Amino acid sequence: MVRIYTDEIINAICLHTAERRGIQPTDVEVQLGYDEEYGITAEMWVGGRSQYLITANLLEAIEQYLFSHYNRRVFRSDISLGIDEEAEEFWAEFPG
Repeated sequence: MVRIYTDEIINAICLHTAERRGIQPTDVEVQLGYDEEYGITAEMWVGGRSQYLITANLLEAIEQYLFSHYNRRVFRSDISLGIDEEAEEFWAEFPG
């Protein structure tokens, strides 16, 4: 299994959002978090407006990021999200 960590997950979300909305990735701010009910989530700010992303949104962004930046076709169902609580680091794991 291969992992990417917090910074790359945030980059994936920023790049995916920018592509979908026709804006620059630097116009997107993201903070990852954990919710008891929804699992790993993110709060995203674009143009001063806040939006919450659930796990499905994160997996979509990661899937696209892996394809566009690593030329790897990994399906959402093969991606696992987790948290290393000691390191305070989020991770996405997928088959290598």
